[in-house]
Amino acid sequence: MTPPGQIERLLRHLNSHEVVRPRDLETLGVSRVTLQRAVDRGHVVRRSRGVYVRADQPTTRHADVASVSVRVPKAVVCLLSALDFHGLTTQLPHAVWIMIQKSAHRPNITAPGIRVVRASGQALTSGVERHQIEGVEVPLTSPAKTVADCFRYRATVGKDVAIEALRDCLRKKKATPAEIFEMAKVDRVANIIRPTLEALA
Repeated sequence: MTPPGQIERLLRHLNSHEVVRPRDLETLGVSRVTLQRAVDRGHVVRRSRGVYVRADQPTTRHADVASVSVRVPKAVVCLLSALDFHGLTTQLPHAVWIMIQKSAHRPNITAPGIRVVRASGQALTSGVERHQIEGVEVPLTSPAKTVADCFRYRATVGKDVAIEALRDCLRKKKATPAEIFEMAKVDRVANIIRPTLEALA
């Protein structure tokens, strides 16, 4: 039997934090049985493995990004997923793109789908912003870093995607040419991006 008040405590937490994970339960004084009972009663739904939300919480187009970030908090959302978040692409990514440390193990996530690229040093840590998405603080590359990354990983995302991202970033004034070039230097693609940047700027 669920102790009185545990479901109410769980729902109050979800009102302010939007997401709860099983590892949060002990701090809240809520049992796993209570979480399962809240799911069974239709108060809470499992968004993805280890990620639970209120049943009446609307789902946004970035719900998968939040779910992946909860499960891999050290990963940085990047490339097509970051382009989509910043409004710099017409393509909808079919997976969540994340950047992880070169030596890190690939996250064991089957749903939602993920695409993984690797980096180290400043290429991993520079140009990272933090955004609140569905109650989760998500590390996500800035517009300038995202564009530079598209040129760095152009063999993976396609050169046409990189050029479109650069064009849209400048047209929508999401970043200045100087900011983009600075991130291109961090990614060691300054010489590659320079001709296109000068033609578009």
